Amino acid sequence: MSDVTQALPGKRRAIESSVPRGGLFANEDWWSVWIGLTVIVVAWVLFANGSSLKWLAVAPAKWKTLAEAGQGIASHWPNYLALFATFALLLGTALAVLGQSLSRFLPSFLILFVASLLIFTASAWNQAARYNLEAPLIALLLGLLVSNTVTLPEWFQSGLRVEFYIKVGIVLLGATLPLTLLVWAGPVAVGQATIVSLATFFTIFFAGKALGLDKRFAAVLGVGGAVCGVSASIAAGGAVRAKREHASMAITLVVVWAIVMIFVLPFASRALGLSTAVAGAWIGTSEFADAAGIAAAQAYGDVARNAGGAIAGAPDAAVQAFTLMKVVGRDIWIGIWAFALAWVAATRWNSESGVRAKADAREIWARFPKFVIGFVLASALVTWIASHYSLADYRKIVTPDLVAPISALRTWAFTFCFLSIGLTTRLRSLTAIGWRPLLAFTIGVAVNVVIGYVLSVHVFADYWNGLGG
Repeated sequence: MSDVTQALPGKRRAIESSVPRGGLFANEDWWSVWIGLTVIVVAWVLFANGSSLKWLAVAPAKWKTLAEAGQGIASHWPNYLALFATFALLLGTALAVLGQSLSRFLPSFLILFVASLLIFTASAWNQAARYNLEAPLIALLLGLLVSNTVTLPEWFQSGLRVEFYIKVGIVLLGATLPLTLLVWAGPVAVGQATIVSLATFFTIFFAGKALGLDKRFAAVLGVGGAVCGVSASIAAGGAVRAKREHASMAITLVVVWAIVMIFVLPFASRALGLSTAVAGAWIGTSEFADAAGIAAAQAYGDVARNAGGAIAGAPDAAVQAFTLMKVVGRDIWIGIWAFALAWVAATRWNSESGVRAKADAREIWARFPKFVIGFVLASALVTWIASHYSLADYRKIVTPDLVAPISALRTWAFTFCFLSIGLTTRLRSLTAIGWRPLLAFTIGVAVNVVIGYVLSVHVFADYWNGLGG
C-alpha cells in the first residue's frame, strides 16, 4: 500500500465503504444511524425509568498527581471494561454484517480504546489547559508521531475507522442540539455553505485547468475542497469516471490541509478574539473534513472553557455552530455535486470518448450522507423529550441524567476518530502528488478561509452569536 493510499485507513476500504449500496444495513452510513439512535433510545428508556446511562459513560476526573490518575482508572475499571464491551459489540456487529474481519478489528480496537483512555486521562490533568493539552490535539499529535515513525502492522488498520467513528459521533451530537436550533440556524448554514461550496469548487477547478490538470481530476479536487473531502472526493470521482489515483491524491490533499487547519483555525480564532459560536462557524466553513473540524471546534471550546471568561460564548457553541455549518450546510452538497458532475460528464465531457455516465435524481439520494438523517432524528427525539420540561428542570434534570452521558459517549467516539486520523496519515505522501495539484488545491484553501471568515465574522455573526448566549 503506497503512502498516498495510507492517507486514510486504507484507500480500498474507504472507497468500498463510500460506494452507495442499497438497503438500510448495507453501509457504514446507515449503521452509524442505527448505532447512534440505539444509544440515545436506551439512554431515554433508562432516564424515563428513573435511571441513567452515566455509569457506562465514564470519563477520567481531574487529577493533580500520577497516583491520583492511576487510582481513578483503577477504581472505575468495571465501567471502562463495560464501555469497551459496548462499543466493541455495537461497532463489531456492524462491521461483521458488512463483511469485515472481527479477528482483526477487535484487537485493533482494544489498543485504540486503551490509547484513548490514556489520552483522556492526560487531558484531565489539572494543568493541561495551561499547555493546551486538549484531548483532540493530544490524540492527533500522538497518532501522527506514531504513524510517521513506526510501521504499523496491516491488521491494526482494521480498527482505524475514521469515517465510521465520526459518523456515529455526529449522530450522538444530534442529541445535544435541539431541533428548534436546526430550524432557526439551518437556513443560514445552508446559505453560507452554498456560497462557500460554489466559490471553492470553481476556484480549484479553474486553477487546476489553468495549471494543465485533466478536467476530471480538477473536478475531483474542487469537490473535495468544497464539501467534505473524503466522501466527496470519492463520490465526485465516481460521478465523472476519474482515474482511481485522482481520488487518492485528492483525499491526501484534503487530509493534510484538514490537519493543518486543526491547529491554524483555533489559533487564529483566539488571536482574533472570536466568540465560540463564530469560531465554530468559521471552522465549519473552512475545514475540509468532518473529523478534523470537530477536533478543531472541540479544541476551541475546551480553550474557552478553561479561559475564565476571556472568550465570549458557551464552550459547546463552537461544536454546535461547526455542526450546523458543516453537517447541515456543507455535507448535503455531496449528492448535489455528484449529480451535477455526472450530468456534465455525460452530456459534455464524454462526447469525445463515447463513455456515458449515468445522471438521474437517484444519484442525489445514493450520495446523500445518511448519517445526517440520524443527526436530525436524534435532535428531534431529544427536543420532544425536552418539551415536557421547563427550562429550569431541563437544565437540572434532563441535561445531567440524559444529555450529559450521551455527550460523554460522543466524545469517546470523536477521540477514536482523532487518534485514527493521526495513525493513518503519512506526511511524506505529499511527495507523490506533484506541485500542480497541490498548488490548485492550496489556492482553493486560501479562498475558502477568507470567504469563510467574512461570512462567519461579519455577514452572519449575529446568527452564530445567538448560539453562544
